[in-house]
Amino acid sequence: MAQQQKISLTRYLVEQQRADGLIPGQLRLLLEVVARACKSISQAVNKGALGGVLGTAESENVQGEIQKKLDIIANEVLIEANEWGGHLAAMASEEMETIHVVPNRYPQGEYLLMFDPLDGSSNIDVNVSIGTIFSVLKKPDDHPGVQEGDFLQPGTQQVAAGYCIYGPQTTLVLTVGNGVAMFTLDREQGSFVLTQEDIQIPVDTKEFAINMSNMRHWDEPMKRYIDECLAGKEGPRGKDFNMRWIASMVADVHRILMRGGVFMYPWDKREPEKAGKLRLMYEANPMSWLVEQAGGAATNGKQRILDLKPTKLHERVSVMLGSRNEVERLTQYHAEKA
Repeated sequence: MAQQQKISLTRYLVEQQRADGLIPGQLRLLLEVVARACKSISQAVNKGALGGVLGTAESENVQGEIQKKLDIIANEVLIEANEWGGHLAAMASEEMETIHVVPNRYPQGEYLLMFDPLDGSSNIDVNVSIGTIFSVLKKPDDHPGVQEGDFLQPGTQQVAAGYCIYGPQTTLVLTVGNGVAMFTLDREQGSFVLTQEDIQIPVDTKEFAINMSNMRHWDEPMKRYIDECLAGKEGPRGKDFNMRWIASMVADVHRILMRGGVFMYPWDKREPEKAGKLRLMYEANPMSWLVEQAGGAATNGKQRILDLKPTKLHERVSVMLGSRNEVERLTQYHAEKA
């Protein structure tokens, strides 16, 4: 068991680098920098009201959402930590309108980093788990310089993805395409230590996560699925379901990785022109890859999320992910309606 010999994140990544050269050295260094940035964000989150970081900033992000002070701090921490290392060509964030190209005074690397610096912002002030989600792509070789279009790759092209959840423990969950590993921050040592490897999501579940208050706005297949869950043992599913909804995607997905479940943030009638609420590049792609790497599934109701070809940086998408059999049922209901 990992506990006995305490395998650090660095050691884990070095060993992944050696095993069939799964990850190049530059990618390993990049992931270590991201983890270091997450440690800083974790400290700011932990200080809470004492650090003067709670509450709302006087600004909105590109989606017109009110920014929290911590959103902005987390975004700055990630940029400052990553821009000078030489591993990156550019970054993109849910909090910034366009890409942040690595300044000329630093060497340019071959990777592109995307992040949602602080997911679940509505929970910052109420002391509920929030987190940082990140995704790494390789810059296309044939393009000189770097532009927004370089980021518009399907999720299948990701070379690393993960999230850091700031909860009772600070936990980093990561995939480099070789299963899902989990690291817990050891505050005394100041390092992330491997606490679980090869995480597997059970294929069946009795737990679903969705914002039920939006039910009247959903599409028929979504209503049908939830109605059947709510009917319990007496209904067509023949079993009782539990509902969970933390309203912080990181926390909801973390629970699913730990014990199974299905998470849904579907399209709804209020903004019919938008495919969904969650962002494809910063939230859906990295989380979908993690879930698939753990044996689960992730679709937008019609097709696999990782196959979607993004058309713009802040594209939105409908998300259904988690225990494979439930996701397949949801996708089937949507197909039947179509």
